[in-house]
Amino acid sequence: MRFKLISCEIFYREMSAAIASSPHMIDIEFLPKGLHDIGSEGMLRRVQEVLDHVEDGKYDAVIFGYGLCNNGLAGLLARKIPVVLPRAHDCITLFLGSKERYLEYFNSHLGTYFKTTGWMERGETTGELSQLSIQRQIGMDKSYYELVEKYGEENAQYLYDTLYGYKNYSQFTFIEMGIEPGDIFEQRARREADEKGWAFEKVKGDMSMIQRLVNGEWADHEFLVVPPGYRVATTFGMDIIKAEKID
Repeated sequence: MRFKLISCEIFYREMSAAIASSPHMIDIEFLPKGLHDIGSEGMLRRVQEVLDHVEDGKYDAVIFGYGLCNNGLAGLLARKIPVVLPRAHDCITLFLGSKERYLEYFNSHLGTYFKTTGWMERGETTGELSQLSIQRQIGMDKSYYELVEKYGEENAQYLYDTLYGYKNYSQFTFIEMGIEPGDIFEQRARREADEKGWAFEKVKGDMSMIQRLVNGEWADHEFLVVPPGYRVATTFGMDIIKAEKID
């Protein structure tokens, strides 16, 4: 079979490794991590545009290396070709191998900020997407030192923590996927935890869900297959997403 993979670039190393051992022919298109930062409507618009430009008749399915991503894929339309998405709220489910493992870890480690090689090496939003980010649109894309100069140190710390996601965190957890080039990313995460005075933990990741995605092993409890003429819709259960017929 032949698939088109559309994936967030934070999976670059993992998807490349998985595809190398897939029995199928797969063409890849990686999209910038910054899509997460332009809001759900902007992200959906960009991803839909990429999907709509997939060549007709060339592929058996389009597979996605994305979670629901803060509803960024809610409403995605499968017009002429089946679309396959993981049942995942975000990418950490894929890094840990299942939504059940992610939920268990999340509930027992509140205040955890996850790190992977992809998040660390591709974590900066640059170029056009930075111009469209929520922070830029409200005029709050400043560095910590610029915020101190404008608002004072105490206010700057509060704003920085709130805007950049650290306010309620106290631990970095580095997910080791087994495809890293040595321990350079782990050591960088450890240093950052030390600088912040946070706890640090390394956990073993799980490539199995990513591998099943590219292998075409789409069990219903793990993946949603959206047939042509349907869209992605959210649910309030553990299935996370469902296929909804287009009117």
